[in-house]
Amino acid sequence: MPRHTISYESFASPEDLTTEDKSLLQTAKAALPNSYSPYSNFQVAAAARLEDGTIVTGWNTENAAYPMCICAEPATLAAAASQRPGMAVVAMAITVKSPKQVLDQPASPCGSCRQQLHEHETRFRKKMKLILQGETGPVYVFASAGNLLPFGFSGELL
Repeated sequence: MPRHTISYESFASPEDLTTEDKSLLQTAKAALPNSYSPYSNFQVAAAARLEDGTIVTGWNTENAAYPMCICAEPATLAAAASQRPGMAVVAMAITVKSPKQVLDQPASPCGSCRQQLHEHETRFRKKMKLILQGETGPVYVFASAGNLLPFGFSGELL
């Protein structure tokens, strides 16, 4: 029977990351206050490192038409595309915060975001490292966004 295994590394704290990954995660955390989340109060921010070393950030933006919100991950991909057209994102740090509780574990991107991250990898033929952490607690590092979307839908099927 075929199996799919999700592979990732778990680090006890950001201090255990490489200097480059730790800095990217700190940049994502610094962007959290920019989140506009008056309805869910669930803040999400991301920071992306592009091929040339440029760092861009994005955050979730809600509106009264609640399902029409923009998640942090595609906002960050859009920022990268507008600032450096045609350049791949090679790493993205994603973090979350809630006023209701201290989030001591990473929150995984939603299904729509997983698809968009996977498609970015497919488009540029480059893996995108994902670095996930809650407010505190462990950090999960995935070597590829595709690890979060087994059997992902691809434009090659169209």
